Amino acid sequence: MQTLNPTARVILGMIKLGRNTGYDIKSLVDVSTRHFWAASYGQLYPELKRLEQDGLITGRDEPSGGRRRRVYELTEDGERALHDWLASDEKPSYELRDEGLLKIFFGDSMSADELVRAVQANRRLHEGVGAALREIEPHARDAETRFPYLTLQAGLAEHDHMAAWWREVEERLARGEDPHVPADPKEQQ
Repeated sequence: MQTLNPTARVILGMIKLGRNTGYDIKSLVDVSTRHFWAASYGQLYPELKRLEQDGLITGRDEPSGGRRRRVYELTEDGERALHDWLASDEKPSYELRDEGLLKIFFGDSMSADELVRAVQANRRLHEGVGAALREIEPHARDAETRFPYLTLQAGLAEHDHMAAWWREVEERLARGEDPHVPADPKEQQ
């Protein structure tokens, strides 16, 4: 089984979904997997070149309107590598990178007003991502592929939960409660 790095996995999966240029791949990443697995142009194009050199994809030049454009498709080895990764029993990696949580982690270095503003910014962030996901939900639900919609539902659940959690922290701070002391479950009923 060929080992694929995270960007290679995204690329092979996107080509399998019918996105066959670097631009098409990045465009779909930006409205889908970016919410849980990003890929930048700086990662994408070198990885496309490497995957082609490794024989997992083939590319051909198809200029469009004066623009350089390279169209890719999976090879049999690329199909097999993608399938092997998808079907593997290997424990999936998980990494959460949340700058808002990082700021709160160091919250003892902020004034009470600064802390409230940071909490509000985190709440607004999750509300905004939830709203953006709701905008694309009809398109994902109606798409020919079924499982991107399932991941969208997971994103909605996560951001709705986090927005509610940040709202609760904000309310506790407004009531003058110490946020590091767990809330009394009886008061939440």
